[in-house]
Amino acid sequence: MTTNDPIVSEVRTARDKHAAQFGYDLKEIFQDIQKKQKASGRKYVQYLSRPAIAITIATSNQ
Repeated sequence: MTTNDPIVSEVRTARDKHAAQFGYDLKEIFQDIQKKQKASGRKYVQYLSRPAIAITIATSNQ
């Protein structure tokens, strides 16, 4: 079930317009967001990177 929430629609429209400015390139979008954060002068929480976890899947050959 979906509802037509005007606030959600407004956010989605703004997000789509922003993404369209960068050809929907995630790297470009992220760089723009980082640039805006730096220019704002606000302090943002930055978490340390976590190491990638390797996952192995065992298969049985019976």
